[in-house]
Amino acid sequence: MVFVSDVREFKPEQVSRRGEFIAWGCAVLVGVLWLVLIWQGQAVTWAILLLEIFLLFAGTSISLGNWMDRKTLLRLDQKGISYKNGLRKVQMNWQDIRQVRVLPTRWGSKVQVIGEDAYFEFRTLGEVKIGGELKGRMGFEKGDEILHAIVIASDLQKTDDPGDGYYYARE
Repeated sequence: MVFVSDVREFKPEQVSRRGEFIAWGCAVLVGVLWLVLIWQGQAVTWAILLLEIFLLFAGTSISLGNWMDRKTLLRLDQKGISYKNGLRKVQMNWQDIRQVRVLPTRWGSKVQVIGEDAYFEFRTLGEVKIGGELKGRMGFEKGDEILHAIVIASDLQKTDDPGDGYYYARE
């Protein structure tokens, strides 16, 4: 079994918070519109309430995702791997990793690290391009390097997968 020779820490690319601000701004505008209509004695349709709930949910989920990205840290050392993102903390020794699944997506691959009693996933670097112009980056810039280090240090072998993607497992 090959071990990671030194401690290495990785953080994901930070996604622009523009979408978060737009969602919250729209939620505030619709909320103000709703209150103005009520104060003026106008009939308020259920569609406005539904739109407000949707926008509040969107703003909350985008904010949560951005907060988790800012708190995410993936650490490789001689003993194993640790992953934390503000909501969960996972630590695995190299020999405890049973499988690593790699699922290609439009923007980078989703890598699932599965151990005896723990599980986490991360994304390799994905670039969002519109009309050939780079609009944003997401995932870990060195995601492929992280994947390679996990597979080598865990002594996993590539295995055929009948579905999309591929995975590594112990023989």
